[in-house]
Amino acid sequence: MATPLSADRLLAALRAEGVRVVEYRSWRTHNRNSAGPWGPVNGVMIHHTVTSGTDASVKLCYNGRSDLPGPLCHGVIAKDGTVHLVGHGRANHAGKGDGDVLAAVIAERALPRVDEADTDGNTRFYGFECVNLGDNRDPWPAAQVEAIVRASAAICRAHGWGKAGDTSVIGHLEWQPGKIDPRGPGISMPDIRRRVAERLKHPASWSPNTTPEEDDVALTAAEIDKIAERVWRRDFLTAAPEAKAKGNPDVTAETWLTYLGARLREVIATQGAQGAVLARLAEGGGLTAAEIQAAAEAGARAALAELGDALGGVSDR
Repeated sequence: MATPLSADRLLAALRAEGVRVVEYRSWRTHNRNSAGPWGPVNGVMIHHTVTSGTDASVKLCYNGRSDLPGPLCHGVIAKDGTVHLVGHGRANHAGKGDGDVLAAVIAERALPRVDEADTDGNTRFYGFECVNLGDNRDPWPAAQVEAIVRASAAICRAHGWGKAGDTSVIGHLEWQPGKIDPRGPGISMPDIRRRVAERLKHPASWSPNTTPEEDDVALTAAEIDKIAERVWRRDFLTAAPEAKAKGNPDVTAETWLTYLGARLREVIATQGAQGAVLARLAEGGGLTAAEIQAAAEAGARAALAELGDALGGVSDR
């Protein structure tokens, strides 16, 4: 059991875990505490909204319905993975569920089959509503599922849950008989719990599938320019023997591209000249092998001469 996190601690925990957070209206003081206690808390519960669209879903979960006042959760997790905080305190999300399930969550042991509804879950669980129609066809994007994992792990980490097992995070379907959420392609509570447990083995800043050697390193603009210049120089001198022979130290991206363009146009020109000769042969021109070679070389030289004039004009700008 634990005392609920303050609004500031909840926000800090989510952000430390890498969750993108939007604070919606007066979420810090928006709750149903007048209807019953909030805490002690024991776990996190995941739902789907049976709605589409972020703005409409957030508004609904903040305001509630005519038959069920808001907030309907503590945070709404959008398709893009952003968590919109809509309440802090008791929220109408869990309803009555199975006391045996609560006991398993507290003990962090395997969840039993849910078959009773005798225990108030709004007192005991943080709740996240995830934007999804729940029709078993609406997909769960990877960013949304990752946000579920991170938000759940943030709360577990802040409370010290998950040291004995991986059942501090449950789905609504595992709490209340007759519920199906969350469901759909790409979501599985056992997988969510497995990933939360893995996150808790690492610092809050950890991201899956990366190692310290693979982390991005921030470079200055000058460092990027220096690296790029060295790459250009190395590749150009390797590919252009004539420049290497001259020991040209002033190789730049512009000269490299100019060289590539010249070589490419040389190939095109040669192929064009050879194509013209072959066309004549096809027409029965009766040229000898020497004439064919001379015509091809002449065509290539003429094309390259024109190319040189054009490149000379470019380099003068």
